[in-house]
Amino acid sequence: MATLVFVESAEGKIKKTSLEAVVYAAAIGGDVIAIALGTEVDDSELAGLGNYGAIKVLKVSDDRLNQGVIQAYANVLNQAMTSMGSDILVLANSSLGTPVSARVAIKQDASLVTNVTELPDTSNGFKVKRSIYTGKAFANVELTKARKVIAIKKNAAEIKEIGGSAAVEEFSPELTDSDFEVAITGVDKATGDILLPEAEIVVSGGRGLKGPENWGMIEDLAQELEAATGCSKPVSDIGWRPHHEHVGQTGVKVSPTLYIAVGISGAIQHLAGVNSSKYIVVVNKDEEAPFFKAADYGIAGDAFDVIPKLTEALKAAR
Repeated sequence: MATLVFVESAEGKIKKTSLEAVVYAAAIGGDVIAIALGTEVDDSELAGLGNYGAIKVLKVSDDRLNQGVIQAYANVLNQAMTSMGSDILVLANSSLGTPVSARVAIKQDASLVTNVTELPDTSNGFKVKRSIYTGKAFANVELTKARKVIAIKKNAAEIKEIGGSAAVEEFSPELTDSDFEVAITGVDKATGDILLPEAEIVVSGGRGLKGPENWGMIEDLAQELEAATGCSKPVSDIGWRPHHEHVGQTGVKVSPTLYIAVGISGAIQHLAGVNSSKYIVVVNKDEEAPFFKAADYGIAGDAFDVIPKLTEALKAAR
């Protein structure tokens, strides 16, 4: 049995979520074949996927695939599954991976499950655990069809390096102009060294910071922790921070190891975007703030006192 893994990249590097997908596929068992679309990632980066369990990487060298045209991506993955005899496709549950997974599942007549949080249970059939209701609950789902498409959430598999290098081979699917009838005319990319969807640590601020002029202490703490910065929806709505930093149900949903919320009350819409975090730390001077009920650790204190002291303590520890 061969499992196909669609890997995404950014700035010439394989995304961490895609490395997790390779590890997840390897844990299922059988041969793992990765596939990368476009020309932005070099062969040495692709060969490195062998360190995570892939035995082979299919490279589709077509400049038109450097942008995430969903229809074209789905067509390529469909052809790759058929060509490789793959019964399972694993990919990251992302803004690109999720819509692609649905189209591939239709083309392959496959069982589809998204938001998967754990490795499958194959002791009696093929069952997976997925997050539902914006992370408030979980469902155990049995995939009954011969072919399966699985979109995993961040941290669904722990990255482990096993050593080795994967063979990189060219794969030439049949693509026509109809695959590119929808054109991407522009892409607004978030700025910063660490982007929210990939971050292991996120430091977010809310209206408790009183104004954009006070955001320096959030950025200082994030820098010490090598973290990404985020904010609540009201903060982005009033223009204190850019919209791509908005964390929540209608913004970016994050699943970091550590989420630090500073001056955020904890509205349910915000919680829906962060409740997949492994640990949540809340700093708020309002002891009745709803966020404390969802927190693993809480500090009831003035952020203007707590955060600078925490940052200085981290600097001293270094």
